[in-house]
Amino acid sequence: MTTHSVSGGLSIGAASLPHGLMLAPMAGVTDAPFRAVCTAHGADYTVTEMISAKALWYHDKKTARLAAIAEYEMPCAVQIFGSEPEIMAYAAGVLSSPDTPCIQIPAAIDINMGCPMPKIVNNGEGAALMRSPVLAGRIIEAVRGATDLPVTVKIRAGWDAGHKNCTELARIAASLGVACITVHGRTRAQLYAPPVDYDSIAAVRDAVPAHIPVIGNGDIYCAADARRMREITGCDGVMIARGSYGNPWIFEEIAADMDGIPYTPPTPARRLQTAMAHLERLIGQKGDYTGIQEGRRHLAWYTKGLPGSAALRADIMRAATPKEMSDLLTPYLRALEEAEG
Repeated sequence: MTTHSVSGGLSIGAASLPHGLMLAPMAGVTDAPFRAVCTAHGADYTVTEMISAKALWYHDKKTARLAAIAEYEMPCAVQIFGSEPEIMAYAAGVLSSPDTPCIQIPAAIDINMGCPMPKIVNNGEGAALMRSPVLAGRIIEAVRGATDLPVTVKIRAGWDAGHKNCTELARIAASLGVACITVHGRTRAQLYAPPVDYDSIAAVRDAVPAHIPVIGNGDIYCAADARRMREITGCDGVMIARGSYGNPWIFEEIAADMDGIPYTPPTPARRLQTAMAHLERLIGQKGDYTGIQEGRRHLAWYTKGLPGSAALRADIMRAATPKEMSDLLTPYLRALEEAEG
């Protein structure tokens, strides 16, 4: 492996990313409340949950709501998935028009070519496109022709160990004028389990023109992981996925490391205060039932490692209303604050 110097910021269209720190698109996780929390704690750029182009084609109202972006969370890109160029182009056009279902026109349209989940790849979408570079190119070309926004792509190292073609796909994407390429350093067959493959990310960085940012994705849980990713691969930025679960401060931590300044982690009380504010935002946007249902896992992530958190999480999973959550969390927060003096 070659060691590279660590670079600073980057740009995607009009969006400036001072530290090159991105929040990855994650189904069921990177909704508007979570994106807002991560933006508040140093994420330079976020991406929506993946949006079905076909669902937009059929005017599905729930899908349109998933694409809603608030001005305060910009820059934020919308990620779309599909396998039919004309439908992908339609979705890109809808999402980037003045009449977009988004409150705010997104910073970019991102094309998902990396999702490994069976229900996606079995339809020829997501990572399945890596097995069809010609079709992938047609989709990129169609999407670019349908929008004036920057078009970006997210890919994997390849389909499996015998078919690592990320450089081929990256060259196609670069030739068609994409504004940024994100590489998850695993094949579809590997899902999320083995250590990330830095060599594939480095190969993509070497394969495309320097003016196209290449983003490294995979196994970033702390500042040292991000530094290692940059140093080994030469990537221009990093995209953080599971490392952000219950830890939106990871962006502040990495930025501090890049700037060479001290980083102070949040206290247990601060962690819980942020968790409670996140839950309140979820309930406010999605209603009591859905807000509580979706908030449980976020609360479990936020409280991991806190004093008595195992028992607390068991109670969180039983709480069914905002009042029950408040009655549970408020005294726990008070005890944390008293312990911290």
